[in-house]
Amino acid sequence: MAAGPERSPLVAAGLVDAHIHPDKTSWGDRWMTRRPAATLDELIRNNILALSEYGKSVEDRAHALMSHALRNGTLAMRAHVDVGTAVGLAHVEGVRAAAERIGPDLTVQIVCFPQFGLLTDPGSLDLMSASLDAGADIVGGIDPLGRDGDVAGHLDAVFGLSARSGRDLDIHLHDGGEEGLAQIREIAARTRAASMQGRVTVSHAFALCDDTLPSLRATLDDVADARLWITTCALGPDPVPDLDLFESHGVQLAAGSDGVRDSWSPYGTGSMVDRAHLLGYRTGAITDADLERCYRIASTEGGRMLGIPDLALDTDATSATRLEFDAPTIAQLVVDRPAPLRVIRHGRVL
Repeated sequence: MAAGPERSPLVAAGLVDAHIHPDKTSWGDRWMTRRPAATLDELIRNNILALSEYGKSVEDRAHALMSHALRNGTLAMRAHVDVGTAVGLAHVEGVRAAAERIGPDLTVQIVCFPQFGLLTDPGSLDLMSASLDAGADIVGGIDPLGRDGDVAGHLDAVFGLSARSGRDLDIHLHDGGEEGLAQIREIAARTRAASMQGRVTVSHAFALCDDTLPSLRATLDDVADARLWITTCALGPDPVPDLDLFESHGVQLAAGSDGVRDSWSPYGTGSMVDRAHLLGYRTGAITDADLERCYRIASTEGGRMLGIPDLALDTDATSATRLEFDAPTIAQLVVDRPAPLRVIRHGRVL
């Protein structure tokens, strides 16, 4: 019997990891046995204990993960990298060196991230400021109430550093409940006051995923009005957004991997096709349109968030930046999770 005609590759937009921690990964290193943890404080303590247990440098581990992500179609990432008195600027310098080894095919935005606290780790703010001259691009923050215990003080510090440096802002916010929503509304208000619409991201934003909270919908309207970006990682037991609700309120959403095989978790592959699949699974995506939306959140929406023109648009077979897959449709691609046949950036096959 004669073989049927070959199927042309499916052309898809380049993938974007809008929230990843490459300095924490054990990728390419020996297996890490994780310690149990039930709270954020315990997870951060385990993170500090693990610093002496890696067999390879920050640069080498980050390079291994970032190279793997590039082979799997990730063409840009926002890397949250620890800065604080426990690590100084070493992690920012290591991740920047890894990015420079890979070159322009992978766009890497580094967030100076006060993982260990900002006000509760005196000296961190000065280190964050210094990191912006040592390879970091964006100012980070973490749980103004839950971690630092001072919403106004924390936001004064990070918005102030952002204003002085002219850099964008990306704040981790794990705090839930109405307290979490109140912090998000305050971030939205400060964003409007500073004319930073579209330049501020709230990562995780678990409070926005709780449909039982009375002020949720008003907060979503506030988020949309300030043009805040929200990132989700669809991790394990963590809350995930109601994608229809976010869309109906006009909330901008992108997806990321978060930690990949680090001291916090043994999971993660560095593939944003896998992450689109997980987002679809966690949010009950069934229709082709649902699955296509998950791919869009893991690709062009991330490109818009990071402000990267060649990754913010849908593509066709003539595009200089594109992925090619052996899949019949985007919907089946999200379900089957193949690696790309070809990764093309700026007209070059990688």
